[in-house]
Amino acid sequence: MPARLPRLRVFRDAAHPCSGRYLVTDRGRPFFYLGDTAWELFHRLTREEAELYLKDRAGKGFTVIQAVALAEFDGLGTPNVYGHTPLRHNDPTQPNEDYFRHVDFIVSRAEELGLYIGMLPTWGDKVNKKWGVGPEIFTPDNARIYGEFLGKRYRGKPIIWILGGDRPIENETHLAIWRAMADGLRRGDGGEHLITYHPMGGQSSSQWLHEEEWLDFNMLQSGHHARFVPNYEMIERDYHRKPVKPCMDGEPRYEDHPINWDPKNGWFTDYDVRQAAYWALLAGAHGHTYGCHDIWQMYEPGKRQPISHARTPWKEALHLPGASQMRHVKALMLSRPMLLRVPDQSLIVGDAGKGAEHVCAARGADGSYAFVYLPVPRAVTVNLEKLNGKSLRAWWFNPRNGQAQQIGEFARRGERTFTPPGGDSREEDWVLVLDEVGKRFRKPGD
Repeated sequence: MPARLPRLRVFRDAAHPCSGRYLVTDRGRPFFYLGDTAWELFHRLTREEAELYLKDRAGKGFTVIQAVALAEFDGLGTPNVYGHTPLRHNDPTQPNEDYFRHVDFIVSRAEELGLYIGMLPTWGDKVNKKWGVGPEIFTPDNARIYGEFLGKRYRGKPIIWILGGDRPIENETHLAIWRAMADGLRRGDGGEHLITYHPMGGQSSSQWLHEEEWLDFNMLQSGHHARFVPNYEMIERDYHRKPVKPCMDGEPRYEDHPINWDPKNGWFTDYDVRQAAYWALLAGAHGHTYGCHDIWQMYEPGKRQPISHARTPWKEALHLPGASQMRHVKALMLSRPMLLRVPDQSLIVGDAGKGAEHVCAARGADGSYAFVYLPVPRAVTVNLEKLNGKSLRAWWFNPRNGQAQQIGEFARRGERTFTPPGGDSREEDWVLVLDEVGKRFRKPGD
């Protein structure tokens, strides 16, 4: 049997400039949360299909798979592929053992492949219907019991609990239910797993829950309504909240999703998902979630109807370029001291740009390195005085293929303008990497 994956915790060190900003393992190693959205994984796939999916995502460098126990699309009434519904009589205190044995299999297989499961105990419509199927089945009392059941069942397993599920908290009853569920999870697993909350589009868990003791890190959903949504602004707001908590975009624009749910507007591409990832991470996010519109719903023509104009069978969609390109952002972030990364727009001299042209920058808190993301191939002027050391080494990192090319070395003084390698496409993005020469960092992304 492979060794168990390490437990995760929030990085805490009172003497460190980035205490409370990132996740680490119980061995103290940085953990990069690279999520994939597979909401219907437990509900719609066979074990063989789940294994195909998990192997693909592990091979592409993902670290977290986000999936829902009580699924969104009639997850209570429509059985899984083996004919089992999750609850008896829609009662959260009566889980169906046959259903959860299937969940167990997927969780264990994910662990063997080095993947954590970001498990939503339920989609949010079972607490606050608003739209969708529902029904609302939770009360504070049964939410606590259900949470304790899950906590005990998955104690010792590589789980991150994600409460919510695309719904806001609109009254005290909703808040009491989520508090009770979190309390049950803590009772069941002894507090060994991190907990966050997945809100609806355009919102963040911090709006209602930032000061809740059980909320370990904030998750926002920048959503699917437009291109060039400035998720960096949402990250920036959460980054500066007190007390300090890690933050991330847990549902940005999905690859192969119709823009604003209408194919007439076009479709989000690999460029859109890269842009959302680099913007969020350089604005201060600890990690990032990728999503593909066809995969979260496990769309399969002839077997189930497409939701919101899904157009690519999920097994084909596994190979869309955006998913493979996410490994490059992970590799880049981990190729420099991740726990020192701080957002710093003052690196950029002049206007950082608006909309698609917004340039985002971060550096090591010790000045040892900097990342500057250019979503379009335009020149950028950098204030080198924000960095450290006598001389700097510069690189261009290509987010599309993970390759880096050295620009050269030069004295660290004043300002310097950098022009990325030229292509004619406005959707040719680049990352400028600046390193203190004395640190002897490896090639970016290696």
